[in-house]
Amino acid sequence: MATSGRDSAALPPGEPDSLRAILGGRGGAIDATVPVVVFVLAWVLADAVGWPSAVAVGGGAAIAAGLAVAIVRLAQGRRPRAVLFGLLGVAVAALIAMYTGRAADFFLVQIATNAASALAWTISIVVRWPLLGLVVGTLLGQKTRWRRDPDLTRGYQRASWVWVGQYVVRVAVFLPLYQADLVLGLGAARAVLSPALVALCVFLSWPMLRSALPDGHPGIRHPRVP
Repeated sequence: MATSGRDSAALPPGEPDSLRAILGGRGGAIDATVPVVVFVLAWVLADAVGWPSAVAVGGGAAIAAGLAVAIVRLAQGRRPRAVLFGLLGVAVAALIAMYTGRAADFFLVQIATNAASALAWTISIVVRWPLLGLVVGTLLGQKTRWRRDPDLTRGYQRASWVWVGQYVVRVAVFLPLYQADLVLGLGAARAVLSPALVALCVFLSWPMLRSALPDGHPGIRHPRVP
């Protein structure tokens, strides 16, 4: 990624890479995709052989896959809270589908959470508490100190719009597929679209944030607090 003289002067070397490392990239999105792919495959196979409850088979397989991912990530030192929340999301989605008996309902939680996320991120920007700042500030151990830096606050506001956009795109793609009961389409969209959108957001967040930082600003790790 090319940078201007102003950008290189304003920020320490390697700052763009550190932002990508902080936000994590596609790893979390891929972890969340594994149970979805397993659910769809197990549901298709169970339905093809005529099992009486293909949705239950798919739901059980998804929970097992989510548990396996959680165990691996915990062993690798991933934060327990994030891992358990991911497993909980898979379990709730599977239980809803198993309760209704409709495979497409496995994606209902995701559609609802993406719509809620788009609204929450938008509100956070309007009230000048951008969620991207809260996420990055927490991961950097700054808590809310970044908000006393007007330039960083403005940068996080700009960059947060990128994340609003990804949630809107997800809902726009998933909702018609859900209404049409296209389970394979939902699974394919979830497997391909979500990791790509997360990677794109991580990539675009930095130039959006950087555009708000003036010459001489020490960067996101060092808020300029009066």
